[in-house]
Amino acid sequence: MIKGRWAAGRAATGAGLLALASAALAAGGQPLPLAGSATQAETKVAAKRAPRPIEDFAALPMLQSPELSPNGKTYAARVALNGTLYLAIIPVDGAPPRYAGLGEADLNWWRWVNDDWLVIGIGRTSPVGDEDWYVTRAVAVGADGQKVQVLAKDSAAQNGDDILWAANDGTARVLLGYQTSIYSNDPGFWPRVDLFDLATGKRTRVMEGQPGVMAWYADGKGAVRMGIGQSDDGRRRRLLYRAGDRGRFRTVDRDDDGSLTVPALFLGDTGKAVTIADDEKGFSALYELDLETMTRGKQLMATEGFDLGGVISDSGDSRVLGVGIRTDRPQQHWMDPEIAKLAKQLGDRIRGAQVRLVSFSRDQSRVILLASGSDSPGAYFLYDKATDTLTDLGFTNPKIGMKRLHPVRTIRYKARDGLEIAAVLTTPKGTDRDLPLIVLPHGGPFARDTEEWDWWTQFLADRGYAVIQPNYRGSSGYGTPFTEKGEGQWGLAMQDDLNDAVSALAKQGIADPKRVCMVGASYGGYAALRAAERDPTLYRCAVSFAGVSDLNAMRRYDSRFLYSGARRDWLKRQAPDLAAVSPINNPAGFGTPLLVVHGVKDRVVPVRQSRTLVQRLKRAGKPVDYIEQPLADHHFSREQDRLEFLKALESFLAKHNPA
Repeated sequence: MIKGRWAAGRAATGAGLLALASAALAAGGQPLPLAGSATQAETKVAAKRAPRPIEDFAALPMLQSPELSPNGKTYAARVALNGTLYLAIIPVDGAPPRYAGLGEADLNWWRWVNDDWLVIGIGRTSPVGDEDWYVTRAVAVGADGQKVQVLAKDSAAQNGDDILWAANDGTARVLLGYQTSIYSNDPGFWPRVDLFDLATGKRTRVMEGQPGVMAWYADGKGAVRMGIGQSDDGRRRRLLYRAGDRGRFRTVDRDDDGSLTVPALFLGDTGKAVTIADDEKGFSALYELDLETMTRGKQLMATEGFDLGGVISDSGDSRVLGVGIRTDRPQQHWMDPEIAKLAKQLGDRIRGAQVRLVSFSRDQSRVILLASGSDSPGAYFLYDKATDTLTDLGFTNPKIGMKRLHPVRTIRYKARDGLEIAAVLTTPKGTDRDLPLIVLPHGGPFARDTEEWDWWTQFLADRGYAVIQPNYRGSSGYGTPFTEKGEGQWGLAMQDDLNDAVSALAKQGIADPKRVCMVGASYGGYAALRAAERDPTLYRCAVSFAGVSDLNAMRRYDSRFLYSGARRDWLKRQAPDLAAVSPINNPAGFGTPLLVVHGVKDRVVPVRQSRTLVQRLKRAGKPVDYIEQPLADHHFSREQDRLEFLKALESFLAKHNPA
């Protein structure tokens, strides 16, 4: 699946890219501000400047998720060169990097095993019979770029990239869970687990698959300790557990409502773990977990009014270092006192930035951090504890660099039934009065927006629009009760929450309620379609990227997959009548100009969701522009697709809701 040879080259992400900033940090340890801390006069000038080139916003992130090798001398990352994504292995001493082109395959994840080897997860759509299936593989890659081997190459079936564990003793060993058959009545359909030695190529069987169990989990010592089994329809689940790497698994928990207690991390003590579960108010918190009794112990971490994110563990996957938190902006809370101290020091060194620690060497003497802002894409730096220096690794977006563009803040408003809604507001630099407005609902809908860099919102603000991103009822991050308020409200109260944002901004004088469009992707695309069909008098136009138009068709599409019963049940609960809130069933109701964009290679929302809608709208004589992107997926993975979309969006808005 990996196409093209490894090639040495000088990376744009190497030393010198942020040389001026690095020199200031290394020389005196003085705080470094994010560029663009403007004076009042500068702000007025900025408001009159010409818009930035559209290519600045369409650019793929040049450097993504760098991961340090255990010795801290090399890092692996996804990089974008000339609009194409590559896997890069980059020495921190400035030696030439190594790149691998992936052809049509996706680079889904990567992790180091030891200093000489890393393993990556790739996937691509492949024809199976008369259907297209998404096939995944785990690939071992030598740090020198000379050795590449696909694990279980001749025996893996559809899913072949589940790395349960990587050794932390310096050896190149991993545990891989993978299918050997695509047929559910074949024992090989249920993943087995093998131990692979990447250095020698030796493979050892650890355990055979068990019917119903698609996912296995190992502790930090490499013992397979847990599995999650499900009925074929996905409506019933069970948790299998054993104390060590021998003996039979026993069922320790069952559910049919999504309440299974699952460890977030096995601790060094064999019978102990931690889990993330709701507290008495319905907000997620971190608890100790006794694996023998599956009972929660002491609460270790909680936040008031927000949910926790994931657990951040040490290199041995046996100790909690911290947790992620998404309040109004993404944050990290470090439970390890030394890392907490380091995080504060680094935050003080880069003034005005959101500083996030991304990756550590095994002894934590070297750390990669991301310094960014809600109005700046930022850059990655390497901190060396021995010399107390920061070295630049690369801008996220070299065309913007560390410049600060348009201000972002969180506001709160009351929906018509009194529910408080948090929303992220982006306004053009220098003005926030009487602006044309873009309502930009997030996808999911079990997701949320926060104050962080967003290429869509910054592009729209750069063109003169205020952009509001409401975290409507049903969004994640605000506790289970808030999420549950969205059940049964697709296209109904959830849609009202979006409309109420317009009223709130109009009352504050920020937005002109007569100049409003809705733009969204995925569920946000559905909401834009629903706005054009249900509330056309409130919006001058609507734009849907990869939006759902027919909820019953999505239920039928989901029925093709394993565990589809639970998914169909969930979707059925989202509205009393799915047909009634599906825009496709009311083409006559559309009363505002509409732009629809969809990728042919979208594996989340099939392209026919847009094709069929557009056909019906054209037959009904409704104004609709349609762009079908033949190579685009659901996530804008290609720069060409981003650029085409932004150009079409700019032109469409200029025609129907000019700024």
